[in-house]
Amino acid sequence: MPADIRLKLDQTLAQWPQWNCSPAVSRAPTIVKVLTPGISNFSILVESEQRFVVRIDGINPTTHGLCRQTEWRTLDAAYNLGVTPRPCYFNPELGSLVCDYLAPDNEQSIQVADIAHLLHGIHRLPARHYRLNLGNRVLRYEKTLEQQGRAIGNSALAHSAAVSGLLPQVGEEPQEPVLCHNDLLHANRLYSGGKLWAIDWEYCAMASPLYDLAVIINGDELPADLSETLLQAYLGRAPHDRERSALYRYGCVYRYLELLWYLTLENPNLEPSGIDEKMSALTVMLEQPIH
Repeated sequence: MPADIRLKLDQTLAQWPQWNCSPAVSRAPTIVKVLTPGISNFSILVESEQRFVVRIDGINPTTHGLCRQTEWRTLDAAYNLGVTPRPCYFNPELGSLVCDYLAPDNEQSIQVADIAHLLHGIHRLPARHYRLNLGNRVLRYEKTLEQQGRAIGNSALAHSAAVSGLLPQVGEEPQEPVLCHNDLLHANRLYSGGKLWAIDWEYCAMASPLYDLAVIINGDELPADLSETLLQAYLGRAPHDRERSALYRYGCVYRYLELLWYLTLENPNLEPSGIDEKMSALTVMLEQPIH
């Protein structure tokens, strides 16, 4: 791992007496392995009497519209509800977060009923002051690209105009905002001990529950039948036309944000062909009539 990340990791491990663990650890944790080498963050598995995951920021959270304080408070509430592993330590100066490690089950397939149940739990969490503003997030990424002196291309410019036209309608959606994960992709859902857990809460904020659903449906590229099953499982009924329209708009905005997110990374992990695929998928979606 990069030298600056390793230094922050070592400093975080040195703070082990301050970690909130049960049972308490009696010796400094040691590194087991790097779990993810970091698209935006680095996650490292460490162990003492038990195992933990240490996350070190690989990006500036502010650039991506993240609120680490909201994440930390949400993690505590989510742990008490039983939907995420125990948060043990948080140091915003180091950009580090420590949580209990959950050993993954061998089977990690998509089970719609479990996802709907997990979303219901998340959306019952206490409200926070931090609210997701999709228009501001789009603008932040576009401004970041401009400051980097990087053009987004004619296709992306056309998408920007189309998405900008959808944002006012998204802002008028009637759903009351609830605490949402906002990034509950397959990579951030984990079966451990036969139960589905939510991890990596860095994008959590008050938002429409339909946006949480749109992230899963579009980010995981669920087929139409599975998307419909998930939507009905969450709502407990067939969706109304207005809900379908909102879900479509949220899906378009999410796919554009995902594209901008990759474009703003200094070292994107996607090959140009991967960016082109995401661009094409967004093009197809924007060409669909609003339901």
